[in-house]
Amino acid sequence: MNLDAHHALVTIRLASMEDVPTLEELIRQSVRVLSLPYYTEAEIESGLKYIFGVDTQLILDQTYFVAENIYGLVGCGGWSKRKTLFGGDQSKQNEPDPLLDPKTNAARIRAFYVHPQWSRKGIGRRIIKECEEAALQQGFTKLELLATLPGQPLYSALGYSIVEPAQIKTPDGNTLGGFRMEKRL
Repeated sequence: MNLDAHHALVTIRLASMEDVPTLEELIRQSVRVLSLPYYTEAEIESGLKYIFGVDTQLILDQTYFVAENIYGLVGCGGWSKRKTLFGGDQSKQNEPDPLLDPKTNAARIRAFYVHPQWSRKGIGRRIIKECEEAALQQGFTKLELLATLPGQPLYSALGYSIVEPAQIKTPDGNTLGGFRMEKRL
């Protein structure tokens, strides 16, 4: 099946709170399989416990998208008009997440995951296009993100530049490498 056929089979829509249990499973599968060439199993499990997960604020803000086909959800990702750069609900403090000013701040690209069986088929690319268009419509002209090692090649291919290497430390002593990246729209 060619890429155009995959595009026809996959639709992109805004995520809803009803998607959360399925998203949690999709994220676990994506991280456990697609991160293996880059991180140790201990780093992956630590990341799942403390960092990688659903950020329900993105769903409530209607800035989180899911890709689905006849098999169910095959990818997800979003953008944010809030200060938080990365992390699911489990990594947040119980404080409000302040809004960013589109005139002076960059919107955030957040929480991209693709099901391992659907990786490298253009799904992440399609969701990023949706995010970039939505952020631009909200007045943002710059985007930033914290890329994991498995995500960095996709972001680079889509015009994001590495600003600096980053280290995400978890409470159990693990460290996951990544990159702060940005793009002007």
